Amino acid sequence: MDKPLKPLWRAGEIAPALRSFTQKLNPNSLFRAAGLSRLAGVSRAHVSFVRLPPGKESFAYHGHMLEEEWIYILSGRAIAEINGKSHEVGPGDFMGFATPSVPHVLRNTFDEECTYLMGGEDRPIDVVSYPEHDKRYLLMQTESGTEFYELGEPIK
Repeated sequence: MDKPLKPLWRAGEIAPALRSFTQKLNPNSLFRAAGLSRLAGVSRAHVSFVRLPPGKESFAYHGHMLEEEWIYILSGRAIAEINGKSHEVGPGDFMGFATPSVPHVLRNTFDEECTYLMGGEDRPIDVVSYPEHDKRYLLMQTESGTEFYELGEPIK
């Protein structure tokens, strides 16, 4: 029998659900996140609560081909690099990345932690480009997590 869904999660229950994440293409990538939508059993969209420490970056500079994504800053500040331009962002600022999205990354160059909500679509497959590395990956969601497959040059 499936576990019953739990729609309400209190702050005290979310904190222990925070997990550390890094992105292999960026050695300075390190953040802690809790998949709020996953906790509640939501499967067609996702939202995560994220803590980005001072001096760290969210991911490698990237853009999504299939999944739309958004970020809403709750506290602290960061530098959002969006399509080659740097923008200081802080509480109440919103970023939305329609597909195909422009490349983006968050960098915490400040002395305090930056917290934000990050979410968007939850498709079983996405293609993500990393322009600084000249790489593209197919991302496939599986029961054991996300699998990454490096893509080659397009066939002409």
